[in-house]
Amino acid sequence: MIFVLGGTSDSLIISDWLTEKGLDFSLSVATDYGETLANQHAKKVFCGRLSKTEMLAKWQIENVTAVIDATHPFATIVSETAMEACLEAAIPYIRFERTSEQAENTFLVANIEEACTTANKLGERIFLTTGSKNLPEFVERLTSKHLIARMLPVSDVIQSAEKLGLVADQLIGMKGPFTKEANKTQLEMTQADVLITKESGKQGGFQEKLAAAAELNIPVVVIRRKILNYPIEINHVTELPEILTQWEVY
Repeated sequence: MIFVLGGTSDSLIISDWLTEKGLDFSLSVATDYGETLANQHAKKVFCGRLSKTEMLAKWQIENVTAVIDATHPFATIVSETAMEACLEAAIPYIRFERTSEQAENTFLVANIEEACTTANKLGERIFLTTGSKNLPEFVERLTSKHLIARMLPVSDVIQSAEKLGLVADQLIGMKGPFTKEANKTQLEMTQADVLITKESGKQGGFQEKLAAAAELNIPVVVIRRKILNYPIEINHVTELPEILTQWEVY
């Protein structure tokens, strides 16, 4: 069985391809929302976060022969854990990595702390497209700024933001990715003068955010992805047949 680490649109595309080819696989996600989407693309879905020990135990029970890591580019802890587990279990590991576009007219930073330090100097109304997971850190570090946070329209996500003190005009509950025009409209409506985003790649609508901000002359603070040394990395589903053939699972 192939074990797919998912939670992204990439993992759903991979799942559809594996289904089309008649290959046995299981799709793993970390959230209830991810599970809802996963069930539309895979017969076997696991929802939950796994430690290395739990990965090894689960893979042994399910007779996993290969792992495809299609998690979010910023879920580096999951990727590092999976690589360690694969090495220990002598199971082939492949990383499906989104290509990274070169950003122009942006401020490139390494982490949230640097992003907040930079944004503090650029404006007063800060539009966050970094998701809900790290929202508490932004709220803590940008206390004097007016934050607008865009996040998934899921009740527990919205409630967690409200508990941080954000009110209705600071929350946009919508599911992306968004077009350039949609981004531009939201930036204009919220009167944002700074955009903070992650280097999320094509599937994350990264270029559309940059283009919208550029047309409005709004500076963009980009949190760069951590670079990992993957043993095998591909960028498109069409590369899977050759790799899986080498693993003798295709």
